[in-house]
Amino acid sequence: MRLARLALTDVRAGTDALTALKRYPTKTGYIGKYALVAAYNEMVDKGEMAADAEILARIRMKPVRTLSGVTTVTVLTKHYPCPGKCIFCPDDVRMPKSYLPDEPGAMRGLHHKFDPYEQVASRLEALQAGGHPTDKIELLILGGTWSAYRRDYQEWFVKRCFDALNDINEETEISGMKSGDLPKSQQINESAQHRNVGLVVETRPDEVTLDELAWFRYLGVTKVQMGAQSLDDEILALNKRGHTVGELRRAMALLRAGGFKIVLHWMPNLLGATLESDREDFLHLWDGIAPDELKVYPTQLLENTELHEYWQRGEYKPYTTEELIALLADVKPSIPHYCRANRVIRDIPSPNVVEGNKRTSLRQDVHIEMKKRGTKCNCLRCREVRGSKIEVEKLKLDDLVYQAEDAEEHFISFVTPDDKVAGFLRLSLPDKNAPQTGIADLEGAAIIREVHVYGQSLEVGAEKRGSAQHAGLGTRLMKEAEQISLTRGFRRLAGTAAVGTRGYYLDRGFERGDLYLFKEIK
Repeated sequence: MRLARLALTDVRAGTDALTALKRYPTKTGYIGKYALVAAYNEMVDKGEMAADAEILARIRMKPVRTLSGVTTVTVLTKHYPCPGKCIFCPDDVRMPKSYLPDEPGAMRGLHHKFDPYEQVASRLEALQAGGHPTDKIELLILGGTWSAYRRDYQEWFVKRCFDALNDINEETEISGMKSGDLPKSQQINESAQHRNVGLVVETRPDEVTLDELAWFRYLGVTKVQMGAQSLDDEILALNKRGHTVGELRRAMALLRAGGFKIVLHWMPNLLGATLESDREDFLHLWDGIAPDELKVYPTQLLENTELHEYWQRGEYKPYTTEELIALLADVKPSIPHYCRANRVIRDIPSPNVVEGNKRTSLRQDVHIEMKKRGTKCNCLRCREVRGSKIEVEKLKLDDLVYQAEDAEEHFISFVTPDDKVAGFLRLSLPDKNAPQTGIADLEGAAIIREVHVYGQSLEVGAEKRGSAQHAGLGTRLMKEAEQISLTRGFRRLAGTAAVGTRGYYLDRGFERGDLYLFKEIK
């Protein structure tokens, strides 16, 4: 700790963290950033120095994890039968369907025996040890098909996640669930130290129903992930996906009508696909489907799959790494400004891949290829301001309008002079053909599906000079959404608020509904 304190003193004097660490070697090498964070926390706790967000930002481990403005905590559900029979999907009895036990996130889930409380609590502890803020948490629940799990298990799982965020460790057996247990945990979280600012589950297009929309909101869900995989019915059938493109479009319309943010998975190199057909298939994603976020998961040939049998018979051939890079470099520049490309490869360890691409640095490889070509990606991730300082007075308000399934969408954003996004709002205006959800809160309402302001995740109430967060951008975006809604004839504005952001909406004139927050506008 002595060396860490000395290094921290140098950092406070203006030295960068790595240089400071190298000034104080140990007998076996150098101490790591974790030691700087520990020294910082100790000195703050003892009153030897005041808390300093700038210093903490300079010493935190893997700072990119929280540059988007929130801190993500991923948890996995237990193994459970999946309604899907996809030929490319592994099925390890130890894991939820499609996951392997040596994937990083899966390893953590297995270690904690898929206990939701333990997974969340341990992740919070690790993030805090790395110097990351943990007051604004997005919960990402992964594992098979969420909608296929028993609802009492779902409710228990989510409640235990909230219990961990609330630091309340009172074990509740599934059989002993009482009505009101989860709502109470949610109520506590509205003002907890670790507030939930987003809750994500994954499901299948054929599992999305009107009843499911209301259930999702009861749980506190704000974002839904679905596997589209392909926009070609023949390819879907060959790979035994169990749903059609029509069912995908219906699911997209339902989720949008319910105000959810939507993440789609797309898989090039499925059985029956070619490089050319994949290029064409990708463009169909923006033909009314229009996901908010996208995960590209190139098909990976794994031993314990039906696809492996096709390969053994010579009926399937994986793309080479070079072919895959070229394909992604072709399609990535076509991603619209409103969509965020989260991933271009899964975290499957290379020893599991039988043949084809085994590189996990695919995103970097693709960007290098695009740079060679003189092209670039304009997706939201590539345009985020992240930790860069901004001048609020130089930001331009932009309203990108596009048509989605049964809705006019507005991607309203504050953009810097060099086209970086400092904050944005997703406003959905249902048209006359939009599904009727039967939810009173949404009757005749325009819907704010997401409000997000970028920058290094800051503590609630904290301010940082030049940061997009806490600069009033969110309030201005919501006022713009209100005006657009009025001009389009809407007199009610609903918000798909996460549990931990309810207060934010209430402070801006919204009222509590049964499942959403809403505001009468005039």
